[in-house]
Amino acid sequence: MTTLNISRAPRYSEEMVKPLREEVTSAGVEEWRTAEAIDHALQQPGVTLIFINSVCGCAARSARPALKLALGHDKLPDRIGTCFAGVDLDAVESVRRRIKNYPASSPSIALFKDGEPIYFMPRHHIEGSPAEEIAEDLKEIFDVYCK
Repeated sequence: MTTLNISRAPRYSEEMVKPLREEVTSAGVEEWRTAEAIDHALQQPGVTLIFINSVCGCAARSARPALKLALGHDKLPDRIGTCFAGVDLDAVESVRRRIKNYPASSPSIALFKDGEPIYFMPRHHIEGSPAEEIAEDLKEIFDVYCK
């Protein structure tokens, strides 16, 4: 008899999150849906941005639009990827293990240099902030850490 581990089952259907994924992947952000994909990206030298996407309103109103605006900046991370909270469970867990000094948060944006965390924007910095303001914050961080 097979038992299901309900706590490890995705909380949202793929059909439900597909348009939310496409909002960022259509802007050129890669999908890193497994822990292996996260590990591979973070093993590469340079700067890596990981966007933990979410179904919440602040992701729709602020985080996804801000990320897309920031991608128009002249300095960008070497790699930019996304995983989805509540769906890409192992990938999100892999990111959160690396940013263990911060509470679990989605949406959120993490920046790594040579696999080490250098910046983290949790949900409480996103929620209630306009996309343009978040994008400017990201651009300032890109100016410091990116080529």
